[in-house]
Amino acid sequence: MSRPNAADDHPCRGYGAHLLDDGRACFRLWAPDAGQVELLLHGTARPMWREDGGDHVLVAGAAAGDRYAYRVDGRRVPDPASRLQPDGVHGDSAVDDPAAYDWRHRDWRGRPWREAVICELHAGAMGGFDGVRRALPRLAACGYTALELMPVAAFDGARNWGYDGVLPYAPHPAYGTPTALRALVDEAHGLGLMVLLDVVYNHFGPSGNELPRYASGFFRADRPTAWGSAIDFRRPQVARYFVDNALMWLRDYHLDGLRLDAVHAIEPRGFLEHLAAEVRRACAGREAHLVLENEHNDAGLLRGGYDAQWNDDAHNALHVLLTGEREGYYADFAADPTAALATALGEGFVFQGQRDRRGVARGEPAAGLPPEAFVLFLQNHDQVGNRPLGERLTALADPRDLRAATALVALCPMVPLFFMGEECGCTTPFLYFTDYDGELAGQVREGRRAEFAQFAGFADPARRARIPDPNAPRSFAGSIPAVDDPVAAARHAQWFAHLLSLRKARVGMQAGAAHALGCRVLAERALHARWRLADGSRWELALNLSDRDVVLPGDAAAGVVHGEPADAFLPAQRLLRPHALVALAEAR
Repeated sequence: MSRPNAADDHPCRGYGAHLLDDGRACFRLWAPDAGQVELLLHGTARPMWREDGGDHVLVAGAAAGDRYAYRVDGRRVPDPASRLQPDGVHGDSAVDDPAAYDWRHRDWRGRPWREAVICELHAGAMGGFDGVRRALPRLAACGYTALELMPVAAFDGARNWGYDGVLPYAPHPAYGTPTALRALVDEAHGLGLMVLLDVVYNHFGPSGNELPRYASGFFRADRPTAWGSAIDFRRPQVARYFVDNALMWLRDYHLDGLRLDAVHAIEPRGFLEHLAAEVRRACAGREAHLVLENEHNDAGLLRGGYDAQWNDDAHNALHVLLTGEREGYYADFAADPTAALATALGEGFVFQGQRDRRGVARGEPAAGLPPEAFVLFLQNHDQVGNRPLGERLTALADPRDLRAATALVALCPMVPLFFMGEECGCTTPFLYFTDYDGELAGQVREGRRAEFAQFAGFADPARRARIPDPNAPRSFAGSIPAVDDPVAAARHAQWFAHLLSLRKARVGMQAGAAHALGCRVLAERALHARWRLADGSRWELALNLSDRDVVLPGDAAAGVVHGEPADAFLPAQRLLRPHALVALAEAR
């Protein structure tokens, strides 16, 4: 046994296995509750050195690909900071060498956030990392400038959305190897595409997490959550575990940014500020973007180290307008969805301190935040997949309204996000799917169905029983994007690419941030939003989802840049037609 000098050897300061330059590797595990920890490597068990604070460390001869595990008080466990899990989350870990990949586009420095047009996708549903890589030319041709991968961290089973990950450092083996993920990112950069990754730092999945056995301090018994005890980000070892994870994705995989899932479940807020500061320091000299999902609508984080937040408020208002649905969280937007959408387009958040349907005050004033601080979307994995039957808007909305709303998202100065297949009018549902066995499989299935008991359409137990079983292989197979009519899909993709080309020419390539000039309600289901672009010109979008013509204000810009449909606007009468969107511009 050798005691490494952490002060002299940088890799020894991080958790997991880190190759050194002399044919050895440093292994580090935080196991404060353990009496004895051994490294199992090359068929031998070697006691590890315990440091103050509960870290266990050992330097031993190792090479890339070597399998290893830890034996903690007699129990064999994988490395919770494993970079490679060839046999899944219950198997042994393996050493990864990030320096072995020969980057073809190592000089890539990213793209400014204002140029982002995002396609969110599920790597498994696209055929793994290699399948996504093969789709890159098509996605780039559609006009996307960024991909956002749903979580790829290792989880139990072969199929999962990724939010049940238990080994956050290891790409899921069913999607491909770390090398395959690096090749995907490398090729994307060669096509001018950024790659963002969704990471889950607020909880671990229900199967395969061994941390409670030897590091109970990782969790807070006084803070229960929907997923179990909350993670204790007050502890320096825990904060370090997740900060190092973020830096690993950005450094070892050359990713362009991270989207942090459900940060409203992370306490204290100081951890988020610390993480952003560490990312900014480590990624100085290149673009690295940080995006939040945050029910708290915390504007302070967007003025601090974070680029943007998913704008659920805007989505919810749009969804009510498009579908008429008013149950669940849509109830907060049902009274006047037009006014809610106008607030979102003009100010960012709808909830800026008001009380929601549960009586909870939510949000902070968003005044002064640029439009690019908000990610705008009609659909994403949550808003489609968390429906009982996983329907896309193609099955729920008037096609004319959906087309106009899609144009609104594409041409708005907020950062647009589309869900995989939206670019070709995909109608395939996206269901919730997992791959659990035994009792856990039953709990997930019944828990999923119980979630919808409060909804009118599923109050009947017999109807709830028809909600697809997440563990059935067909739930995953039926979620793979497909098109029924290739000719219609090609036409839709061409139209979609035209929208994004127009966005690039008029909005996306402006040097500097736009700022909102407000949004006016013209009539029920009709509004008019205005922005000042960085070059001083005015950009305006008028949306009419009603069944009647609407008169545009006299001070609206005169130059019609785009109409959806083609006769969306009658200039002489300044009329916006029903089920239409028009983009207008006025030079400085």
